[in-house]
Amino acid sequence: MSVAAYCIFCYRQIGTSGPATKPHLPWNDIRKIAKVTGSLIVGGFVFITYEVLSLKKLLQIDTQAIHQEKLKSYVYVRTTSPNLSEYQGITYQARKEIHKAVRKILETEAKIFRRPFNEQFSTFDGEDHECALWLLLKRSQSEDKAVRLQAVQELVNKHWHDYQYGTVAQTCDQRTAIGLARSKDTDLRFFLPPPPLPKIKNDYPIEDELRLLLVSLPQTGLDPCVQYFTSLALRESSQTLAAQRGGLWCFGGNGLPYCETLSKIPSETVELFCLQALVQHSKVSSHCDKIEAKGGLQLLQRIYQLRKDSAKIQRNIIRIIGNMALDERLHSSIVRAGWVSVLAEVMKSPHVIQSSHASRALANLDRDTVHEKYPDGVYVLHPQYRSSQPIRADILFVHGLLGAAFKTWRQQDIDRRLDKKASEEEEDYSQCWPKTWLASDCPALRIISVEYDTHLSDWKAKCPVEAHRKSIAFRSNELLDKLRAAGIGDRPLVWVSHSMGGLLVKKMLVDASKNPEMGKIVNNTRGIIFYSVPHHGSQLAEYSINARYLLFPSVEVKELSKDSPALKELNDDFLSFAKDKKFSVLSFAETLPTHIGSMIKLHVVPLESANLGIGDLIPVDVNHLNICKPKKKDAFLYQHTLKFIQDVLAQELGD
Repeated sequence: MSVAAYCIFCYRQIGTSGPATKPHLPWNDIRKIAKVTGSLIVGGFVFITYEVLSLKKLLQIDTQAIHQEKLKSYVYVRTTSPNLSEYQGITYQARKEIHKAVRKILETEAKIFRRPFNEQFSTFDGEDHECALWLLLKRSQSEDKAVRLQAVQELVNKHWHDYQYGTVAQTCDQRTAIGLARSKDTDLRFFLPPPPLPKIKNDYPIEDELRLLLVSLPQTGLDPCVQYFTSLALRESSQTLAAQRGGLWCFGGNGLPYCETLSKIPSETVELFCLQALVQHSKVSSHCDKIEAKGGLQLLQRIYQLRKDSAKIQRNIIRIIGNMALDERLHSSIVRAGWVSVLAEVMKSPHVIQSSHASRALANLDRDTVHEKYPDGVYVLHPQYRSSQPIRADILFVHGLLGAAFKTWRQQDIDRRLDKKASEEEEDYSQCWPKTWLASDCPALRIISVEYDTHLSDWKAKCPVEAHRKSIAFRSNELLDKLRAAGIGDRPLVWVSHSMGGLLVKKMLVDASKNPEMGKIVNNTRGIIFYSVPHHGSQLAEYSINARYLLFPSVEVKELSKDSPALKELNDDFLSFAKDKKFSVLSFAETLPTHIGSMIKLHVVPLESANLGIGDLIPVDVNHLNICKPKKKDAFLYQHTLKFIQDVLAQELGD
C-alpha cells in the first residue's frame, strides 16, 4: 500500500507542476520507484525461497522409506540436527518467528478459500516440545551409549501428542524401539502394530503350515527329546487332517452330525503339539535360522493373533521368540515381524507368567543394557524393566518336584470358607512373592527363577525318552551352563530352594567347585535357604516305590529314597566344602502332613530329613506344599526369609 501511494503522489506532483524553463522527464522519479519496488520484490523472493528450503529440509523423507515399507519394516524420516547451538540464540528466535508468520499466512489463506487447515503444520513453528522430540530421536541413535539411554528415558517420561507417538514409531531405530519396550510405564502408541499378513485361502491353514514348517527343519542327528516332540506333533497333525477329511474320528464319515465337532476339538491341541516341538527346535541355533528363513516368525505372529483366547498357545509362541532372540543375527528379523509391539503389550499383563516370558524375550533383544543372556527356563522376576538402580547381588529360586518357576513361589492360597476377609485380601494376593514383596523390599537385587520338568510318574512325563536326563546329575550340568550364560556368579549370590530343588542346588555347587570355569558361582555364594529339602530322603519315594505298579515312579522320585547311597554321597560332598566356605544356611521344616490326591496323606519330608547338619533349622506348622508360600507379607515365614537375605548381603545392600 505504501508503494502504491508513493507512486500516485509522484505522478500527481508531475501533473500539477507549472511550466518549466527546461523540459523535465519523469525518468528520475520512475528510477526511484523501480528501486523501491525492486528491492521489495527481491526481498520477498529471498524470503519465500528461504522458507521453502527450510520446510523442505524439515519435511525431507529418506528415499529408502519405500523400500523399507516393501520389507514390512518401519518408515524412517530424516530428523533435524542434534547440535544444540542450532536451537539457541538469534538464529533460533528468527527461525521461530518466521515459521509463526508463515503459519499465520497459511491459516489466513485457508479461511479466505474455505479450505481445511492442516493442524499438524502448526508444530513446525519451532516450539520447544517439537524441537525436543526430534532432538531426542536423534540422540537416541547416538554412538554414545549414555546419550542413547538418557534419550530413551526422556522419551518415555514426557507426554506427547498422539501424532508425535506415531512419529516416534515410524522414525526410531530397532535399538530405540526395544529400549522403549523395556522402559517402565511406556506408552504403547510408541510402537507400530504388527505388519498385516497376507490372507490365506486354505480351509485349514494353520495346522498345514505348522506341519510344513516342522517337516522343513532338520530331522536327523537331533536331541532325542526334540525328535520325540516333532514326531508326536506330526503324528497328531496327520490324525487331525484325516479326521477333518472324514474317517479317523468320524466313524461313519462326514454324514454324522457330531463328526464336525470332533474334528474341531483337536485343532488347538495339535497347534499346541506343534508349538511344543518348535520350542525344542528353537533351542538349537541352526534350527532358529531355518525357522526364520521359512517365514516362521510371520506364521507365529498369525497364530498369536488368531489365538488371543489361549494363554498357553501365546505363552509357547513368546517362549520360541525368547529362544530365537538369543541369536543376535535374528534380532532385525524379529523386530521387522512386529514382535516388539506384541512383547511390550504382554509386559503390561497382570499375569506374572505371561509378563515374565515377554520380559525374557525383550531382555535377550536388549543388548544396550543387558549383557547376560537368558536361556530357556531362566526367568528374571526383577528387574523386568530398564532401571537406573544398580544391581548389587543375585537371588536364585529353584523349585522342587512338580513345581514351576512361578506357581511354587506364590502366596498361600486363600480359603474363602474360613477367611471372612478373603475378598479384601484377594486384591493384594501375590502370584509370585519374590517378584512383588522381595523386589519392593530389596530393589537392588536381581531375582531369577529357573524352571525344569519334574514328574511323580513316568506316565505323565513330557519327554519319556532317555530317563537319565531327569536325574539330578544331568540337570545340574544343564542348569549350570544356563546360569553362567545368565551371569550367575558375577555378583554375590543367595540360593532359595524348595524340596528336590535343594538337592539340585547342592549338586550344582558341588559340581561347580570341581570346575574352574564355574568357580565364581561357589566363591560368590553368600547363603542358601532350604524349604523342606529331603537331605536324607523322603517318604514320598518310599510310598511311590511300594506302589510302583500303580504309579511307575519317575527317576526324580527314585532318587529321593531314604538312605539312598547317592543322596548320602551328595550330602557328604556338600558338607565337606560348605563348612570350609562358611556358607550361611537357613532351613525350614514342615510339621504337617500333605494331602496327595483324595486318598493319600503323607508327611513328605520329616524333620530329621530336613536337617542338613549346618546352619539354623526352623520347624513351621505348614505342609510340604505351603512351606514356601507365606500367608502374608508380614508372616513369620517371609519376614525370616527377608531378614536372612538382608543379613548375608548386608555389605552389598547397605542400609
